[in-house]
Amino acid sequence: MFRFFENLVDPYCTYSEKNTPPTRLWPFLRDYSQPFKRVFILAALLSIAVAAVEIGLIYYMGRIVDLLNGDPAEVWQRHGAELIGVALFILLVRPVIQLLDVLLLNNTILPNFGTLIRWRAHKHVLRQSVGWFENDFAGRIANRIMQTPPAAGEVVFQVFDAITFSLAYLIGAAVLLWVADLRLMIPLAIWFALYALLVRWTVKRVGPASKASSDARSTVTGRVVDSYSNIHSVKMFAHHDRELSYAKEAIEGTRKTFQVEMRIFTIMDGVLVALNGLLIVGVVGWGVALWMQGSASIGVVAAATALTLRLNAMTGWIMWALTAFFRQLGVVSEGMETIAQPIDLVDRPDAKPLKLQSGGVDLDQVSHHYGRGQGGLDALSLKIRPGEKIGLIGRSGAGKSTLVKLLLRFYDVENGAIRIDGQDIRDVTQASLRGHIGVVQQDSALMHRSVRDNILYGRPDASEDEMLAAAKQAEAHDFILDLQDPEGRKGYDAHVGERGVKLSGGQRQRVTLARVILKDAPILVLDEATSALDSEVEAAIQETLYGMMQGKTVIAIAHRLSTIAQMDRILVLDKGKIVEEGRHEELLQKEGLYAQFWARQSGGFLNLEAAE
Repeated sequence: MFRFFENLVDPYCTYSEKNTPPTRLWPFLRDYSQPFKRVFILAALLSIAVAAVEIGLIYYMGRIVDLLNGDPAEVWQRHGAELIGVALFILLVRPVIQLLDVLLLNNTILPNFGTLIRWRAHKHVLRQSVGWFENDFAGRIANRIMQTPPAAGEVVFQVFDAITFSLAYLIGAAVLLWVADLRLMIPLAIWFALYALLVRWTVKRVGPASKASSDARSTVTGRVVDSYSNIHSVKMFAHHDRELSYAKEAIEGTRKTFQVEMRIFTIMDGVLVALNGLLIVGVVGWGVALWMQGSASIGVVAAATALTLRLNAMTGWIMWALTAFFRQLGVVSEGMETIAQPIDLVDRPDAKPLKLQSGGVDLDQVSHHYGRGQGGLDALSLKIRPGEKIGLIGRSGAGKSTLVKLLLRFYDVENGAIRIDGQDIRDVTQASLRGHIGVVQQDSALMHRSVRDNILYGRPDASEDEMLAAAKQAEAHDFILDLQDPEGRKGYDAHVGERGVKLSGGQRQRVTLARVILKDAPILVLDEATSALDSEVEAAIQETLYGMMQGKTVIAIAHRLSTIAQMDRILVLDKGKIVEEGRHEELLQKEGLYAQFWARQSGGFLNLEAAE
């Protein structure tokens, strides 16, 4: 039974992905709710049925009071079958209706609705560009991905568990009093009008207050995660107290926004108690007065009393349900600031996979300044022949990393075009483009997974033997066999910690090299590929690097002369332009910027800052 209801909706069902999802709250929720439409309708009907049964029971309790005024034997003879039927309904039918209602809410909607939102939100965010991620805290993004789905699930739960039920119950209560005596509706109507005003006052303030609290919590998460992610810097600079103060500022902001939210609830509770007193005295008192005048039976008074006491108990729950509803809407609204943002770098509708023939790269008047009008690249043109090995050198900020990011289409060029084998990279799919480019970065961060998983990231369908061969070629196999993590996993099964912190810089770099070796892409980008290696390891791996380059088009950014001196061509970048190019010996003879870098080299590195 549980499995049937749990599988009524598949949270991973196929859907039409949108690059620009709805940015308004209700269209956003409606878009995500499409797979649940039939389930929501059924849940609403069952919630109404549950409320109708509850009202019916109160009505029937009043009828029983009136029936008991007669002779017991006569009452049983005339109404025995009726009483037995009602008893069977209460014992058999009522539990089934309520069980179906609970199964739909607890087993169909709550687990699957949150899962669907989390899955689709994560999928949407993963499609965002590198630049988008660089403009936000990873902790805040993750926090919104995690807190929005349960908040949305709570919104849906309150709609069917509280709001639909309470509306049906109030309508049923009005009908019951109408049938009993029309005049009993007067105090109920007055109470309902005042109660509606209180609800309006509360929800008008709870939504913004809740959004402010949610924003504040996300800020705290972002700051705390930022400190934890950079714990080495925190410890090295002895900034424990500074980080505490930085977090305290955000934590205090969260406390103050929460205080504002709680003041609203306190005022709501105080006014609600007074209103409920008015309801009880008004309905029950009027019922007693009508009985004293002979206009109402004892059963009517009993039913009216039971109804008002039930409403008195329910109103607090309804109010909290409504405030929870709008509070969670505030959380969803805050989460939408991340998960409803449009994808800023997308494949064109007619984009096709890159057809790589020989690996020639052509940059035609490429400019990119990150929207600032300066920095990056400035009208740079460059032709890299298939199989050619290019070395890039320049001061910090000269545009070397920008060139690599544009080649990988982490950003779109602002002007000009980049072509691979004559195909504009904006006309091909991003996945196929990056699938043909292998990159070894200076920042050799790894996934917090096993060594095997990290190497296989280069080519997940590779065999174990291929994976081992890549590790050996990267001079990583021996130290991997000696690894053991705190969970007792050893060798290739050992986990490397967040961003690979359990490994040394050189070990991380060699695992990264193994990953790229396994990928075996025809275009190779080396961005300070040996920066984390000591001289002995670098000498051992240098042959591996040159082996990787055979038959590939290579772009190598490096400060170490050992990496770039043997390139087919060396390009010197300055202020986003190529100012010198040629082989190592040719550039030395020109006695230009490259010769200055060479003259100031130290320990195999080019002292670029000193040359400025």
